[in-house]
Amino acid sequence: MISHLYPLAALLVGVAFLLLGNGLLGTLLAVRGGIEGFSTHALGMLGSMYFVGFLAGTYLGPLMIRRVGHVRAFSFFTATIAGAVLLHELLPIPWVWGLLRALTGMAMVGLYTTIESWLNSYAPSAQRTQIFAAYMAVNLASLALSQQFINWATPEGHTLFAIAALSFCMAVLPVSATRLTQPVIHQVATLQLRLLYDTAPVAVVAALISGLAQGAFWGLAAVWADKISASTEGVAWFMTMTIVGGAVFQWPIGYMTDRLERAHVITVVSLIAAGLAILLLFAGQHGGKVAAVAGFVYGGFAFSLYPMAVARMMDRLDPKDVVSGSAGLLLMHGCGAIVGPLIAGVGMTAFGPEALPAWFAISEVGLAIAAWILGRKIPDDVEHQTRFVPMVRTASTAFEMINPEPTNGVESR
Repeated sequence: MISHLYPLAALLVGVAFLLLGNGLLGTLLAVRGGIEGFSTHALGMLGSMYFVGFLAGTYLGPLMIRRVGHVRAFSFFTATIAGAVLLHELLPIPWVWGLLRALTGMAMVGLYTTIESWLNSYAPSAQRTQIFAAYMAVNLASLALSQQFINWATPEGHTLFAIAALSFCMAVLPVSATRLTQPVIHQVATLQLRLLYDTAPVAVVAALISGLAQGAFWGLAAVWADKISASTEGVAWFMTMTIVGGAVFQWPIGYMTDRLERAHVITVVSLIAAGLAILLLFAGQHGGKVAAVAGFVYGGFAFSLYPMAVARMMDRLDPKDVVSGSAGLLLMHGCGAIVGPLIAGVGMTAFGPEALPAWFAISEVGLAIAAWILGRKIPDDVEHQTRFVPMVRTASTAFEMINPEPTNGVESR
């Protein structure tokens, strides 16, 4: 496997820098926004706007790549985000930050699409799963490591914004120096949502409701950690430990879900995640270190819900429809991620920081109930389940690496 990764190493290094910058930026804005006097509701809006941009970029990003090519598009998107990072510091106004977060979300999808289409084109067929695993490992490791950068300097100053912008700029270097030829971007139509729901209802509901919780996490978890620990070190360790837990637990949970009826596993994991969210609520009363340990376990279960939704979708769809179905699933997850931070932000404004883990618990109990009801209507089919693949939410192009059939998209001319 390692020999096949050498030609793609530049792309993976570029991904690492991107996620280091993006992970730091999300946490930094949550902490700095509080320092600037933004309300929790406004901070929740920032999380929503990022996912608004993310969904818009799903459609606009490929257009830019087809127009100017992969290297130029990558440079354009990274320059856009680097500029947006610095504008956050220059213009600490909530509505301006909201627009900048939407712009960042759009550009990040373009960057994901650029990288993933390259990986799809040059990953040997026999090694696609391993390369996808390496790609996901780089994603998760970079996100976890990026949270520690916030300890390098005070959030009130310029340094952390400069580090985030520098990370995005550094991502251009290995990608622009690659000698790989530019691949073709495929046009992937979204499977009709009604048909997707009729075929894989548990997957659709799990994607939507996990988005409600995950969107709130990425938008407001750093705000919650800052309020309960009153230190940037507490924020950094809570975010890092939750992400690490979300990565580590996906393997044992995936092993279990491959051997049991997946809808039932989603029900059980959702209930456990809801219980751990309640534990998180009480752990927060004992300071940052206890919250970080609780976050590790909570992240382990909560971060596994979306990958299980993906696996459930792949169980139910024909292989030729997996990539188009994934676009629909990403849409549902993105819609949940837009709404989640708004509701959680309002709740935190009204009831205090405890409203965030309470929102996690409410969302995940709702998912458990929905998965149990919908799962009862579909006969068990464990023998024909596809293999669970650990992952984080990314662009739909990533699914081409784990799709057992070639994409059914149309080549762009």
